[in-house]
Amino acid sequence: MGLFDKKNQQPQERNAINDGELKMQLADTALSLLVQGEDYEELADTKCVFGYLFEIEGHGLEALYKIITDKTTAYFAAQGDKLMRLDFNDELFQTTVDGFMDIHGDK
Repeated sequence: MGLFDKKNQQPQERNAINDGELKMQLADTALSLLVQGEDYEELADTKCVFGYLFEIEGHGLEALYKIITDKTTAYFAAQGDKLMRLDFNDELFQTTVDGFMDIHGDK
């Protein structure tokens, strides 16, 4: 198949939430954007939680995740080949995840 599925004219998507290597790359990139002293003191107990992670043909990545440090929770979105730090809270994070998964989740 080409760029679009002929049945519904939608780009092909792959739920990549179980792709450990891809998740590690995204987490490492996000960690490099954190500022020591402001976002964390020690990274030893830092956690990365993914809300969703999809690869979309013709678009690239679509991901929403958070890095939880000893000082803060930082939220990130990957769209295409861009990574952005977001001004989110846990409620907005979960609402966004739920909305995305309603549209793109396993059918």
